[in-house]
Amino acid sequence: MEPMDNQNPEPLLQTSKRRNNKAMLLAILLFALVVLGMFAFAYWKQKDTNKEAEAPVVPIDQSEDRYAGITRIEGKHFFIDDVHTIVGEVAVPTPCDLLDVDVIIAESFPEQVTLDFKLNNSAEFCAQVVTTQRFMVTAKVSEDATFKALLNSRVVELNLVEAAPGETPDSFELFIKG
Repeated sequence: MEPMDNQNPEPLLQTSKRRNNKAMLLAILLFALVVLGMFAFAYWKQKDTNKEAEAPVVPIDQSEDRYAGITRIEGKHFFIDDVHTIVGEVAVPTPCDLLDVDVIIAESFPEQVTLDFKLNNSAEFCAQVVTTQRFMVTAKVSEDATFKALLNSRVVELNLVEAAPGETPDSFELFIKG
């Protein structure tokens, strides 16, 4: 038997170096894949965040939403001396809500009369107490004229009750059941 000292350790060292090189190359490749995966994940997350930011933002007009519950306006209709007079009340969310009414007459026969109600509230703070706002409008149109209503440019139902004989707009009281 020959002593071990005479054996050539070169092939053993080369095999060990190859293993170390393979392990080092595998570790570098694995590290590069992890870094690449992190960049890809960050890119996709940023893309999702940008999609959410690109969604159209629709401003909500608080004045319209505030009055969305008003779908019907009650009034009493008078026709005295060839003049239509409509008086009534609108229940509004706060005492700070101000009511304004314009009369728009379409030239046709019979005339079509639109009562254009506008509610406005410029107060920053106001008690949330339902309050009634009264209105009175007149229009000199034919007796057969038709009436409709808008509230802040939105069509609402206009419920008109004919006045009893002898009643006048000055003595207006609205008691409507239903």
